[in-house]
Amino acid sequence: MSWTNVKLIYCRELRDQMRDRRTLFTIVVLPLLLYPVLAMLVFQVQQFRKEYPSRVLVVGAEGLPAQPPLLQDGHFAAAICPERECQLLELELSEVVVPSATDQDMAATATTDLRAGRWDAVVYFPREFSHRLAVAQAAHGHSTETSLPQPEIFLSTASDKSQVAHTRVTTVLSRWRDEMIAGNLKKNNLPVTAVAPFDVANTDVAEPVQARAAIWSKVLPFVLLVWALTGAFYPAVDLCAGEKERGTLETLLSSPAQRSEIVWGKLLTVMTFSMATSLLNLASMGVTGSFIAAQLEKMAANPLPMHIGPPPLAAIFWLVLALVPISGMFSALSLAVAAFARSSKEGQYYLLPLLMISLPLMMLSLLPNSQLDVGTAMIPLTGVMLLLRVLIEGQFLEALKYLPIVAGVTSLSCWFAIRWAIHQFNDESVLFRESERFHLGLWVRQMIVRREDAPTVGEAACCGVMLLVIRFFSSFMLPPPGDFVGFVNTTLVVQIALIATPACLMAIMLTRQPLGTLGLRAPSRWATLPAAILLAACLHPAVQWLGFGIEAVYPKSQALKEALAMLGSAMDGTPAWQLILLLALLPAVCEELAFRGFVLNGLRRSGHKWGAILVTSALFGVVHMLLQQSLSAFLIGIIIGYVAVKTNSIWPAMLFHFTHNSLAVLCGFATPESVEASPILSWLIIPASNIYSLLPFVRQMFAGVIAEDQLVYNPLAVLLALSAAAGILYWHKRLPFHFLAEERLQEVLSQQGTLPAGITVCSNRF
Repeated sequence: MSWTNVKLIYCRELRDQMRDRRTLFTIVVLPLLLYPVLAMLVFQVQQFRKEYPSRVLVVGAEGLPAQPPLLQDGHFAAAICPERECQLLELELSEVVVPSATDQDMAATATTDLRAGRWDAVVYFPREFSHRLAVAQAAHGHSTETSLPQPEIFLSTASDKSQVAHTRVTTVLSRWRDEMIAGNLKKNNLPVTAVAPFDVANTDVAEPVQARAAIWSKVLPFVLLVWALTGAFYPAVDLCAGEKERGTLETLLSSPAQRSEIVWGKLLTVMTFSMATSLLNLASMGVTGSFIAAQLEKMAANPLPMHIGPPPLAAIFWLVLALVPISGMFSALSLAVAAFARSSKEGQYYLLPLLMISLPLMMLSLLPNSQLDVGTAMIPLTGVMLLLRVLIEGQFLEALKYLPIVAGVTSLSCWFAIRWAIHQFNDESVLFRESERFHLGLWVRQMIVRREDAPTVGEAACCGVMLLVIRFFSSFMLPPPGDFVGFVNTTLVVQIALIATPACLMAIMLTRQPLGTLGLRAPSRWATLPAAILLAACLHPAVQWLGFGIEAVYPKSQALKEALAMLGSAMDGTPAWQLILLLALLPAVCEELAFRGFVLNGLRRSGHKWGAILVTSALFGVVHMLLQQSLSAFLIGIIIGYVAVKTNSIWPAMLFHFTHNSLAVLCGFATPESVEASPILSWLIIPASNIYSLLPFVRQMFAGVIAEDQLVYNPLAVLLALSAAAGILYWHKRLPFHFLAEERLQEVLSQQGTLPAGITVCSNRF
């Protein structure tokens, strides 16, 4: 790759963007004006805010005690309700009109009045409230809670005014009750400390700089990432879809520059605007926020509890440092998405999916209990925001522990995004796809009439997403199994009706060779069948420890542990062969037909076998629902997908899946007595306490996951089994690969850098 060409393309694209007044206004002028204008609007809107009085009906006021008084001159007493609060409560005193009216009648009347909007709240004191209160107090604590008189407040949660009235009235009644408690204590010669033996004093030891950094650390990273994405997308749309409309993209593609050099030139241009947008917005927001905070402190009658001030200078350094990889990732994603658009208008529509994926990852770091640990550090964007938060707050040792993980995940995400962008520019069916009208009836007819031997990429993706949606809703609709029979019924419904059946029906309806689509063909070599069994057996010890590691990073909640314990108790006493049929054979057949059959064979038509394997494994993992199980299934799914691709058959994948699940079931039946009875098993499987005594660091890592008496695989056996599994995978690697037509074209493209003359990658319908 020639960096001279990259520099020329970068200067060309940057010069073209700088000539666009709309781009300059969006990047430079808008950030400088946005936050001051927003602040001015907020101050203007504050002038329209006013507190409205609440209309409250008080029923049964005639039965209230004289001391301490609750009402005076038609208002709440001044001792329990200051004048400002009293002005916000318009009281209407009413007696019970009908002497024979019951509490139910009163409740019905209050409900009718509230729903009609006559009152915001109704306070009802039962008859003879004062007398019943005196009787309860005379009992000297011998009365039960049910004998105490209970005032009742009627409100409507469907009305904001009613909820505000309820809050105001509740505050006044609480003060009245405290006054009554103080009077009772004084009457019985008891000190106030009898009910309030101590007061709690709060002392804030945080330095002003630390407190200011804690505030900015929650705001600045979020603003940085949002504007980095927004600032990258619109220039990317103009550099891709805009050039298509202007007819200048063909000229650039016909130049001596390689596609990767074109992508890097455009990527650096988009990164420039992304970083400029983010930094200008941060600067404008910081200056405006600091100015407003200073003005509020001057106007405040009492000193504010905290001086906000400008963000620390160190925060600016960390934000700028993190902005480089983040803007690079967002710029590459924006280029890849924008390359798919046929016009600038269509490209702008694609911003929403990117925001929908990115915003939840950003918002996750803003949750109250979110903190930087191994689990959150491995989540893209979330780990970056939490790391920035820790750095801005000055916790450098804490940040240093997780910096390699965050940097590794972010770098890997950037690499994948850049590779995707380069792939989009190498695929001419993406760059020059024609505009098309969508007609549902015509599309359905063409999909059935013009069936192909294998599903298209769109049909495979549709099948995978449909399986996830079905699985998601079924998890709420299916009743939780209460016994083993219920568990069997639920498993049969999920595996056969919700996973295997949709894939098989789509294979029959949408393809001309359903058996080949599902991978039900003879493997390339029959030796791959026992090799798949042996590979699953060799990988199972490592997979078990992988599961322990995942649970240590992402612990199971207590509710999930209790639910799994109940499910395990429901299966106690079930023969092993029944569990193997239900938990090993059934998923091996149904899930492999759906994922390594229909979905994988369809996604391979994109021309990228590893991309198809990874996407299929991701879908396979998510369908398991539980986070810990999904992560493990994703990694195992990569191995199964590789075996299915190399053998050109689904049978080895089924045998791998069946063997893996069967070993997991059999491990649940292992006991210390049965293990000690076999010399081989006693070496292969040992109690966790033996490992804890030899390797103390293992106890620190898995103390909350693996019990002392739990049987686990010997770490030495895990290493030996992994070595054998590596040899089996290497043997699979040497097998001849059965290329699809699309995969052959992509291989030629990767070797030559461009497609041969007259050859283009076939566009995928749907």
